[in-house]
Order: sequence, then C-alpha cells, then structure tokens
Amino acid sequence: MENLQNILYKVGLVAVHGSLDGQIDQVEFDSRAVKSNTVFVAVPGTKVDGHLFIDKAIDLGAVAIVCEILPTELKEGITYVQVKNAHQALALLADNFYGNPSKELKLVGITGTNGKTTTTTLLHEIFTELGYKAGLLSTVVNKIGTTEVPATHTTPNPVALNALLREMVDQGCSYCFMEVSSHAIHQNRIAGLDFDIAGFTNISHDHLDYHKTFKEYIYAKKMFFDDLKSSAVAIVNEDDSNGLVMVQNSNAIVRTFALKTVADYKVKIIENSFSGLVLNINQHELWTNLIGGFNAYNLLLVYAVAVELGQDEMEVLQCISKLKSVEGRFEQFISPTGVVAIVDYAHTPDALKNVLSTIQAVRTRNEQVITVVGCGGDRDKTKRPLMAEISAELSDKVILTSDNPRSEDPEVIINEMKVGVPAEKTAKVMAITKREEAIKVACTLAVKGDILLVAGKGHEKYQEIKGERFPFDDFALVVETLKNLNK
Repeated sequence: MENLQNILYKVGLVAVHGSLDGQIDQVEFDSRAVKSNTVFVAVPGTKVDGHLFIDKAIDLGAVAIVCEILPTELKEGITYVQVKNAHQALALLADNFYGNPSKELKLVGITGTNGKTTTTTLLHEIFTELGYKAGLLSTVVNKIGTTEVPATHTTPNPVALNALLREMVDQGCSYCFMEVSSHAIHQNRIAGLDFDIAGFTNISHDHLDYHKTFKEYIYAKKMFFDDLKSSAVAIVNEDDSNGLVMVQNSNAIVRTFALKTVADYKVKIIENSFSGLVLNINQHELWTNLIGGFNAYNLLLVYAVAVELGQDEMEVLQCISKLKSVEGRFEQFISPTGVVAIVDYAHTPDALKNVLSTIQAVRTRNEQVITVVGCGGDRDKTKRPLMAEISAELSDKVILTSDNPRSEDPEVIINEMKVGVPAEKTAKVMAITKREEAIKVACTLAVKGDILLVAGKGHEKYQEIKGERFPFDDFALVVETLKNLNK
C-alpha cells in the first residue's frame, strides 16, 4: 500500500481534482484487472483508448484516475489526475509504487535490431557463473536468479517490469540484464528506470510497420541513450554506421567496441567453423562454442559490459569459453545421416544475411545449403522481398513458407516475398504454404553433409494464425523429422 501523492513523484501533472492522500493497493492500465484501491491509468493504445474504460475501472474499485483528457463528468469521491503523457505517467507510477527497484540493482539494458537476446542471456549466464544472483528480462524468458518466469514481450509493460525488478531485489539479485526494444523506448515503458549500462548492438531494417521510417526507428533507439544519467556507461558498436549517432548529446560515459575499426574493445576472428570461433579479444585469445561473425560482436559486447561492471578480464574470458549458443539462435543439430540443421530466429534481412553469410564462410562447397524462410503477418511488409532475395542469393535451394501469418493470408505474404527473387534464381525457389510441410520437405531434400537452415521463429513454441496460437516448435520438428528419415 502506497500513498497516492508519493507515487506521483516526477509525473508531469497538468491538473488534479480531488484528494492525493488516499492509499493505493495497485497501479493498473487494464480495466479488467482493476480492484479496490487501484490507480487506473487511461493509456491511449494503438488499438484501444484506455479513456473509454474509466467508468468501468471506477465501477470495479478504482479510487484514482490518471488520464490525458479529463471526463466531462467527474464522479464524487474519485481523484482525477490529468497528465501530459499517460504512457510516461504509467511507467513513473509503477516505478514509484514498487519503490524504485532499478536503483537497487546494477541495471544493464541492451538495444539494437539483432543480438539483444543473445547478449543479455549470455551476460546472465556469465554473472551466474561468476557467483552472482542476477535477473534476466528477454524475448525468450525472464529469470530471477535461475527461476524462470515466462516472457510475453521483449520488454514487459511498465507494471509487470517494475514488479519483476522488485522481486529480483527482494530475492537478492544484484544485477539485471534486460532487452530494450524500440517499441518499449517509444512507448515510455522504461521511463524512470535507472540504467547503469546501455549497450547498442546494431541497427537495420525492422519494425517499419510501427516506426514508419528508418529515421524514426533510429531516433527511437537513440532516445534510450539520450536519457541516460551522467554516471552511466554507453557501449556502442563503432562498426555500425549509426553506432556513434546513438550517443550524440548523451550525458553518459561512452565506450566503443568493434571488429573492423579502432575501438576501446576490439575483437579479431582467427578461426570460424561449425565447431566454434577462435577469437582475439583485446589481445587475449580464446575459443568459444558460438559460431559466426555476428556472435563475435555479441561476445565482445558481453565482455565489454562485464569489464565495465568491474569484473576480472581473465575470469570473464574463461566464462565466455564455456558458453553455449542461446536457444533458437544458430541452434544446431547433426542428424544420424550427417545433415547439419540450424534453427535461427533471423526474421530481419540483416539477421538472415548474417546467418547465411556465416554458413557460407564455413561450408566446404561440396554440399547444399537449403533454407526454409517466411515473414510474419501484420508486420513490416517492405522486408518481405528482401528476405526472399537474400535467401535466393545465399542458398542452393529455398522454400518460402508461413512464419506467423497472424491475420493475413499466408499465400499473399509468400507472393510478396517472391517479388524479391532475382529472375535467374527462380528455379531454386519453391513455395509451400504450410510450415510443417515445408520443413519436412526440406529435410527430405537434404543428404549427408548438407546444411539446412530453418529461419524466422527460433525459440518460439507456437505459430500464430487468425488470432490463435497453435503449438509449433521448429527445432523439435526438424530433429524428429531427420531422425525418422534415418529409420
């Protein structure tokens, strides 16, 4: 229970009608979850406006309403707080309600188009190995120590986020590593959080269904660094053309990492094969199970964050050498017949190109590269032809199929992908609408030594079609099919 006036600290108030002395039991933005003594925040959503549910929230027990537009009739006994930005107000209210838990942790946020999940997950594993209790907030799973909490979004809503951070603190975590999505930044989900380190992996074509232009997407990422405190450390990829753009006008201490250019943290790839990478990181050589140039960047950022957090360099490098690949990120299986199957979350043109380029770099040229790929429905349509083009250019055979079609017709999505296939490459490309069938056909096409890539869904254990989620696991299906083909 918290005092209403106290949890309004730092919230940009426009007007207040009623008493601020009331005691509050919860902060909520979903009217269906409102109970007695609740502050209901009416958030304008992309599909539904929370202002429409103010009366319902009051009927269910809300004692205070936070909104951008006051109702025409104010009910007696209810406190109405008008704010400039309800999204930001929600985050600040949640932060205050849960006692500002991020201030009691070393909070590390990682943003970028690709690499967020791998970097945060590996950081959590390293700090656990080093003997610390740490939290993880990621696309795949949230963790409090080693206890798993299911993840529904890359970055949770502000109430769930601050509740998780409070639980981490209460259970003895000293660090938290979290993915920070562009949506979360733009929607003020992270407002009020006290980040100690912010990492930038890279930025490429994604989420233009939401941000509309690449410039707006870049700006959304930059907002994260603009709001950092002066004692925070911003670690950015200097090989990315927008790396230093992120920290323009930032108050944070800036550190850089790179493979190709001079930087504070430097990596060199000595060997790259299906058995792993041999790297030179800041003049220290090590071997790791992880594969590909993109993972060299991820591991370098992991190293940089750990060192900036005061950890011993050699201990960190020893931990890196023990790491395994993250679920759904270049996850490998070698079948009894010698087919190398790889499942990867690559769902952007840049990520797909990175994975296929890695395969091209380590293949012998005596085998086929067979790629199964689709694009999600109700998302950025402009990347669809690009995904097909990259697959056709860097594979010997391609099967275009469904990803998560959501509300769209999967055949329409596939046809929009086909536009990107160069005329001279059409013979190597086929379309199979049902993803299960596409994966099974790809498995039957593969012979000993071939490399099969199933891209787009990675760790996901479902397929979303017409508003329903059906059980579907790329990796499990690939393993089962290849094993059965050997019988």
